[in-house]
Amino acid sequence: MTEQTRKADMKLIKAYERFIPQEILKMLRKEDITKVSLGNQIEKEMTVMFSDIRGFTSMSEEMTPQSNFDFINSYLSRMEPVIRHHNGIVDKYVGDAIMALFPSSADDALKCAVAMLNELDNYNNERKNAGQEPIRIGIGLNTGLCMLGTVGGENRMETTVIADAVNLASRIESMTKNYSTNILISENTFHHLNETKSMGIRFLDRVKVKGKIQPQSVYEVFENDPPECREKKVLSIKVFEEALAHYHFKHIQTAMELLERCLSVNPSDTPAQVYHERCKEYFMSGLHESTGEIGKPVVWTRDLEFGVPEIDEQHQELFAQVNRLMEVVFKGNEMSEIKETVSFLDEFVLSHFEKEEALMDEYGYPFRHFQKLQHDNFKDVFSSLKEEIKVLDDTNRLYTLFRIQLLVVDWLVTHTAKLDVHLGRFIKRKQRGQSTL
Repeated sequence: MTEQTRKADMKLIKAYERFIPQEILKMLRKEDITKVSLGNQIEKEMTVMFSDIRGFTSMSEEMTPQSNFDFINSYLSRMEPVIRHHNGIVDKYVGDAIMALFPSSADDALKCAVAMLNELDNYNNERKNAGQEPIRIGIGLNTGLCMLGTVGGENRMETTVIADAVNLASRIESMTKNYSTNILISENTFHHLNETKSMGIRFLDRVKVKGKIQPQSVYEVFENDPPECREKKVLSIKVFEEALAHYHFKHIQTAMELLERCLSVNPSDTPAQVYHERCKEYFMSGLHESTGEIGKPVVWTRDLEFGVPEIDEQHQELFAQVNRLMEVVFKGNEMSEIKETVSFLDEFVLSHFEKEEALMDEYGYPFRHFQKLQHDNFKDVFSSLKEEIKVLDDTNRLYTLFRIQLLVVDWLVTHTAKLDVHLGRFIKRKQRGQSTL
């Protein structure tokens, strides 16, 4: 091969890598695009981001085809460097929408989302100076195990990500329209964040995904709100979440009064406005917009089977004890009985997690870190809930019950149905001598 030919080939490879990022090739363990073939795949923990321009369809109808492409490219060229700077990979562009992957950490993804909104402010200032209208975007994040690989045919293939995590991230991004919010994240992402204390984050809703047993909690990130609005949201988090607890338990009058307290100090709190309108709608029509029942016992099904009898028995016992905790808190039983249930759960959870982690070590589970991080986060959350339960009385009973539902019940069912079942299938394949790749 002549030097000229070699340079031409390298130039061609570099050009192709603009369509399949080098980072994806590395994850697929390929040196360059010429080594990629149909069916290459890898499973990896990632945070998936979807972002979308609000009202783009109506905007584009007013533009010429050339103006459309000029606008989209001017916007995307501002966002792509921000994503790369935060260790993200643009997986694909769908018109004005961006799907990006963050294989290193959920914190990278959230910091990127915040930075994208900051860059959008700069972009909108330029548009304003040019006599153009500002634009708004919505961003949704979700974290989970994803399969990254190549699909298609011999003459046309592309890389793609297949996972429930992708579907949920897309669903969460679409919810930003309902609440006029900029960033929403799933409970999966929330529990994977290491830096939450300084961030403006609060619970917003639960979303039921088709085919899934338990609703997922969704959190609003209001870090980019105007400073005064952000500060007031921070100060009113407890009242806002208490209002949502009463709303979901259908104590609508109390929810409405608490929301009015939020709005009296922060009239620009749009999610509080949305829930306030829902309360008014309930009184007029009886319509209650809520995803999934709150406070109902969780039911063990065969879909949750791990495959190791000892673990399955422990999971069933966990479900029974969590149901017991919900019952004694709801009924207002003697504090001694409540503390006894909490103490049992506390000890049982620790021994159960230790058993699962020992199995991961025994079978060489590649996602042990991912599982252990979930376990550790749950222990921290449960420790915080124990302190709340110590001061339980009739004034905070319903709010505490709501938090048990979100942070214990929903987490336990989702974790068991997704991550534990994944681990169980891995162990079964190992026991049969099958490939685990």
